[in-house]
Amino acid sequence: MRGLGLRERRARLGRRHLLASSAPTVEEAAAALVGLHSSDPATVFLSSWARVDGFEPGDLEDALYVRRSLVRMLGMRRTLFVVPVELAPVMHEACTKALIPGQRARLLRLLEEQGVTPRGRGEAWLARVGAATLAAIAARGEATARELTIGEGKTWAGTMGVSTRVLFLLATEGSIVRTRPLGAWTSGQYRWATTEHWLGAPLAEIDHAQACSELLGRWLRSFGPAMMTDIRWWTGWTAAQAKTTLVAVDAVAVQMGDDTAYALPDDLDPVGDVDPWVALLPGLDPTTMGWKDRGWYLGDHAAELFDRTGNAGPTVWANGRAVGAWGQTEEGDVAVELFGRLDAATRKRLDAERERLAAWLGDVRIRPRFATPLGKELATRSGARDGSR
Repeated sequence: MRGLGLRERRARLGRRHLLASSAPTVEEAAAALVGLHSSDPATVFLSSWARVDGFEPGDLEDALYVRRSLVRMLGMRRTLFVVPVELAPVMHEACTKALIPGQRARLLRLLEEQGVTPRGRGEAWLARVGAATLAAIAARGEATARELTIGEGKTWAGTMGVSTRVLFLLATEGSIVRTRPLGAWTSGQYRWATTEHWLGAPLAEIDHAQACSELLGRWLRSFGPAMMTDIRWWTGWTAAQAKTTLVAVDAVAVQMGDDTAYALPDDLDPVGDVDPWVALLPGLDPTTMGWKDRGWYLGDHAAELFDRTGNAGPTVWANGRAVGAWGQTEEGDVAVELFGRLDAATRKRLDAERERLAAWLGDVRIRPRFATPLGKELATRSGARDGSR
């Protein structure tokens, strides 16, 4: 088997994740990462800032809300992503559809437990309310959850989040999408629109096997070679689904240390070294979250960079490794905690990147939605004082 060393793997990460280089547009950045994480609304903007030349928030807002070349949708592992619009039906068929039965069953059980519907009548209630909600959104063009409050005048109205849960199910089914936030770009409260209105047509129907092959092919192109555990974790697929799709894309086994990984058949040539680079990536960045087996880029620092439920905090990267964490102080400085000493040239690049980020954020204050203990500590520091471990 073709062998793949750690040096080459880190070079691939830097090149293909646009950290050793950059992209001219947010669309290219989103495509390169097979979607940008958006569960924390600030992440997608900071991930774009780290990869796109001269990026400003308006560039992403224009792509999302004016040109609509990008769309925010539920994808792998029940996670919110911003993806190129042409990838939306692929992701929906390959991953999101599998979430629908569980979400529907959960909502039906809640409706009965809370006495909203008699036992066995939830399906009829949900069909009626879902249709009415879609009609109300279509009539408004865009609407907030508050404008769509279900059960007004009922004893249970507004007490159990029925509106939010119905909207979440409709989004999982691909009928509606999140549009503009109610506040600034760091806000996580969105308006809703029907998919047909917002994108000009419903999500295209795609053969399931074809969608899975396209999604895995894109991911291996950016994240591969990768082990079976990585593929299953990222997609949320069963072992059988992952194996079937690997065969469909003609994946080739390669050796990574003592492990077997998989790559696309036309992606076996060695990748040359890239120029030295540093990056300040936000919490939940798709690079940090991209693999299940993370030792090759985190070392033994996973507990410091991830919370207890597996969400990554903001990370400092250098040449294919996570070398520390960062946080924004109340004063707006970017404080870092490094896990070891950096050489002088790398340290100089890191300091320049910190200053660039602080200037770009200006008066905006970023507080990760899923903060790690180390991230919280960094946010309370005075000024840009550094630490090391």
